[in-house]
Amino acid sequence: MTTAEKLVKALIEKKLTCATAESCTGGGVGYAITGVPGSSAVFMGGIISYDNSVKQGVLGVPGEVLAAKGAVSSECAAAMAEGARRRLNTDLAVSITGIAGPGGGSAEKPVGLVWFGLSSKTCTATDKKMFPGDREAVRTAAIKHALSLLIDAVGCDAVDEESGILR
Repeated sequence: MTTAEKLVKALIEKKLTCATAESCTGGGVGYAITGVPGSSAVFMGGIISYDNSVKQGVLGVPGEVLAAKGAVSSECAAAMAEGARRRLNTDLAVSITGIAGPGGGSAEKPVGLVWFGLSSKTCTATDKKMFPGDREAVRTAAIKHALSLLIDAVGCDAVDEESGILR
């Protein structure tokens, strides 16, 4: 059973819905979920927010966050997930924003850096990962991680309540 199949099964069992907000993965998480028969019962949709204007205008990421922290940041990932969950009226939403490469990296934000946001009706948390490899490897790893975060959230054990950090 694939990770996406496990997610859809868990969402159906718990009667929960989910959505995505994706930047560097370009809809890959949504593609994986919709490849599973029955996913239409639990996946409401996704927003590909590759450009900052979409992050701000559609998902509601504050311009101040984009200006001060950048699109590849904890703050942006959190706002993206919250925006997708609200906009698509779901129980859960995951977001991905990162630098897949081969260009675009810096010393502070190198290629392979990906921030994830996970939002539920009660809290939002973020997670930071560094994935090795080329563009395809970074994107594939990010998609798999986002699916796993959603599975953990369905099981209600994804967020440490004291710190608000994803486990």
